[in-house]
This record gives sequence, C-alpha cells and structure tokens, in this order.
Amino acid sequence: MNRDEKFAGLTERNDTVLNGNPKAIQKHQDAGKLTARERIDQLLDAGSFQELDRFRRHDCHDFGMEQKRPLGDSVVTGFGTIDGRLVYVFAHDFTVVGGSLSKVHAQKVCKVMDMAARNGAPIIGLNDSGGARIQEGVASLGGYADIFLRNVTSSGLVPQFSLIMGPCAGGAVYSPALTDFIIMVQKTSYMFITGPEVIKTVTNEDVTKEELGGADTHNALSGVAHFSVPDDAAALALMRELMTFVPQNNLEETPVIATTDAADRVCEDLDTLVPDSANQPYDVKDVITSVADDGYFLEVQQEYAQNIVIGFLRIDGRSVGVVANQPMFNAGVLDINASVKGARFVRFCDAFNIPLWVIEDVPGFLPGKDQEHGGIIRHGAKLLFAFAEATVPKVTLITRKAYGGAYCVMNSKHIRADFNFAWPTAEIAVMGGEGAVNIIYRKELANADNPAELRQQRLQEYQDQFLSPYLAADLGYVDAVIFPRETRKVLSNAFASLNNKRDRNPDKKHSNLPL
Repeated sequence: MNRDEKFAGLTERNDTVLNGNPKAIQKHQDAGKLTARERIDQLLDAGSFQELDRFRRHDCHDFGMEQKRPLGDSVVTGFGTIDGRLVYVFAHDFTVVGGSLSKVHAQKVCKVMDMAARNGAPIIGLNDSGGARIQEGVASLGGYADIFLRNVTSSGLVPQFSLIMGPCAGGAVYSPALTDFIIMVQKTSYMFITGPEVIKTVTNEDVTKEELGGADTHNALSGVAHFSVPDDAAALALMRELMTFVPQNNLEETPVIATTDAADRVCEDLDTLVPDSANQPYDVKDVITSVADDGYFLEVQQEYAQNIVIGFLRIDGRSVGVVANQPMFNAGVLDINASVKGARFVRFCDAFNIPLWVIEDVPGFLPGKDQEHGGIIRHGAKLLFAFAEATVPKVTLITRKAYGGAYCVMNSKHIRADFNFAWPTAEIAVMGGEGAVNIIYRKELANADNPAELRQQRLQEYQDQFLSPYLAADLGYVDAVIFPRETRKVLSNAFASLNNKRDRNPDKKHSNLPL
C-alpha cells in the first residue's frame, strides 16, 4: 500500500466517524438537540478541539454486538480551549448505541479525566446517554465506578462541570452529582435513579420523566442542579461564561477581567435600600448588583432555597463568590436547604481560591418540628463548618439583622472572617427586641399597672442599647461601621489588602464534615 492509499484510508475512516449515522443524527436534531460534535464545536474556541481515541471500538462479542462496532464508540473525547484556556471535554453521542456506556467508552472518558488532573485543567462532561450498555454487563458497571473514582480524586483539584443535555439515569447520575456544577436543559434532559416505569411497578405511582427528574424539578425542588437553560446553545454559552469566574485548578488564581468601573464608585442607591421597619423586606440582590463590576451577577441555584443567594460577581476585575441572606424569602432565615446550598458553594470557592463576600441579614434558624426532625442542627453545622474551614479571603457585611447562632454561623469574626463591616442599620444581638423584652422583663411586665406602655419603654431601651452595630464594634467584632454608599470602595480595598493572604488548617488526613 503506497502513501496515497494510506492517506485515503485515514480520510475514509475520518469521514465515517464525522458523518455518523445520518438517520440517527436527523432524529436527534428533530428532537431539538445538537449532536455531540456540534456541542463541542459551540463550547470550545473555533478550531481548538483535538479529538482523542477517534478510532477506538468496543470489544463486546455477546448478543451480536460483534457485528456493531462503530469507530469511536458512543463518546467523543479530547481537549481544546475556552477563551484561550485549556479544558478537557467528553460528549456522549446519543446517535451511537444511544450514548450507552461500554468499557471502552469509560476508558476514553477516564483518559481525559486523568489528563485534566495531571495537567491542571477543568473537565467538562456533556451528558446525553441511555446509561450502562446492558450487553456488557458488569464491565459497563465497572466503567462507571472507574469514572466515579476520578470524580472524587479530582474534586478540589480541578473544576468539574456537568451539562445534562439528554437522559441521565441510574448509576449515570452519580458522576454529575460528584462534580462542582450541573447545568440542565429544559424539556430535553432529566436525571433520576429509577425511572417512571420502575416506580409504577414498585409503588404504583404515576409520574412523568419531567416531573420525576426534569430541569425544573432538580433546580427548584431537589437542589441537585445549579442552572436551568432553555436549549443546548444556552447551556454551552453559560458554560463558557461560568469558566470566566473560576481558575484552572486549585493552585491558580481566577482570571482578572478588565473593567472601566471605578473601584471607589459611590453606590448612592444603597443608602435608602434598607427600610426603616425591621419587618419590611428588601432584595439583597440589589446590594450585590450595585457593588458588582458593571452590575453583573451570575447567580447559582437561583430557584432553590431562595432564602439564601449564592453566585459570582467581580470587584475590580477579580472574581468573588457571594453568600447572602435574602429578606425577600422567609425573612432570610436559615433552614436545612439554605444551609446545605450555602455550605457547598463556600467549599467550592475555598477549594479554588475564590474570595468570599458574605451579606448578612438573618433573624436566625427556622424553628419547628419539621426542621428539627429533618436535622437542622446537623445541616446548619455544615454551613458553620464550611465558613470556619475556609482559608480564602472572607469579608462579611451586616446590613440589618444578625441574631443568635446565625450571627456566629454567617462568617463572624470568631470563625476567622478577615473583615467584618456593618451598615448603621445593622442589628447585632442574641435575638430581636420583642422576644428579648418578653424574657428579660417577664416579671416586671406581669406586675406592671400599664404593661403595654412599659413594654414599649423597655423595647426602646433594648433597641437603643443592643440593636445596633456599635456594641459589636466596641468589642472589635465589627471592624468598621460604614455608610452603605461606601460599600464598593470599602470591599475593593479590603479584598485588595487580602490578595496575598496566607492561612491554613492543621495538617490532617481530612476533616469530618457533619454530613
């Protein structure tokens, strides 16, 4: 065989892989989905993708599978760049054996995961698979476990992202669940351990795939997913945007994005944001967008546990993770879901050198039998643990209420916050005025001729003495009381002063997070 014939052979093989199965591809596109290769092309910088293992084929010889050995099997793997930054990627190809995972499929995925860990670059998975390849039995299941192990060993080492762009069921869901962020596409993607048919058989319960594990379910109810988008193109665009806020690995800093927004810009709108009435809500997102470079905030899990807000912004061009109580929902109280949501985000930011800004307006933990029986003590401890363990720059701003144990948990000075600032509207105390007066002056009020008048007098005295930031400032628990309009300038200076912060936890095998 001469050189031209050899070249022609390569061209033929490439064409076979790239052209795929036209009927399967058409059916896939008719469902409103991009193919695996189209997804990779939209995700990565133009012309940057280097495919690996294009010609690998499965080696199963049972159930007639030896007659069906497509080149590349059911996954496309390789590396490329996003805004010039190296990333590794794998994309399930649903047009090939339903994207099902074979032993070779798993080996291809594991190879790029190993390369990502070794070379310190993010790994992005585009999930669209029918699950384990039944014909391969335990070899397929073992392939999943091989991937799970790499998810765990890469956790906190390189950022891991999962885009759910089709079915993801059974054991397949655990790899995305072990990654840092999950993006789901509405109407075409779903995740669940057991499908509707099995549920119907076992429990006689009728449920659709969408109800059981669709994007809306996992973004609003379960908290499994972090983002919900309308289509494949939006998912890929969001993935590119998310990359701008995170570093390549645990040893690097986040990208710095140039901005013309002055670091000392005055935020006049914040002076009138907090209402005079302590019971009247306001939107904490107004604080975030007012301070953020160019008013841009990328919220994470915006539909889940809405009493706490998490996400990314930039201050003076640098990425910052924010955790904020949201008075617009349940008065910003901390409950089980909010605690877990906040804790996981704090740990991600700490793992990848992203400074934390905490905005505190919290009346406490949500009381009630359901919360206690659901383990609010254990789950609330996760948020406390995460903040206390974090060694990245940590800055807290108290805008209004900081009551009880929630004051301690929300990145107080006592658990290694670097700076704690407060607005003059801050109320830092064991509890609110009404509850405190009823306890402290119980006997006096019971014996008073005019208990209503005395209660109001004692309430005013308590509020003047305790419901302010100045006692905490006097004790050094608050570093400065600032005008709200100065917030951006103060935060910019604070984070700039912490650029070279060095802190560490005691050497140990690992901590024992209260799971």
